[in-house]
Amino acid sequence: MAEILLGVTGGAAAFKAVSVASLLRKSGHTVNCILTKAATEFVTSVQLSSVSGTPCYTDLFSSPAENSIPHITLTENADLMVIVPATAHFLARAAHGLADDLLTTSFLACSAPVLIAPAMNTRMWNNPAVQANVKILYSRGISFAGPVSGSLACGTTGEGRMVEPADIVEVCAEILKTGGKK
Repeated sequence: MAEILLGVTGGAAAFKAVSVASLLRKSGHTVNCILTKAATEFVTSVQLSSVSGTPCYTDLFSSPAENSIPHITLTENADLMVIVPATAHFLARAAHGLADDLLTTSFLACSAPVLIAPAMNTRMWNNPAVQANVKILYSRGISFAGPVSGSLACGTTGEGRMVEPADIVEVCAEILKTGGKK
């Protein structure tokens, strides 16, 4: 099976990353997880480590000695990188090559296909800056799963809801089968 690098950003849908990690592992994949600092406000590295069966990484500079350059070692064997959820902030940093944490440096170092599952308020998703960043990422071969329309954490309904974990895992399987874009 595949080696998947799961990046988790600090959006309200971050709790769904635990289900994604669990489903990927149950599908036979090795799942290595990276949490941004903001993601740790929503989920813990202990939660992700327990469902993924692997250590969870949270910091660019405090990795175990055997993994002193984690953004390189975590990406060199990855068959797929998945970002769940992808916030507007992550999309902007990824589109413009800003790499100041473990997730963004890993994103830039990763040569495997990348799947992004955005999640944010409808007004944020429809903002021209966010849409421009999505177009940049699409133009670079990045795949997207969603967002979809539905109930949002802010209490409104509209486009911006992250797709369900099972659907993300299905897209991952499709990308792994074809070796590239969904």
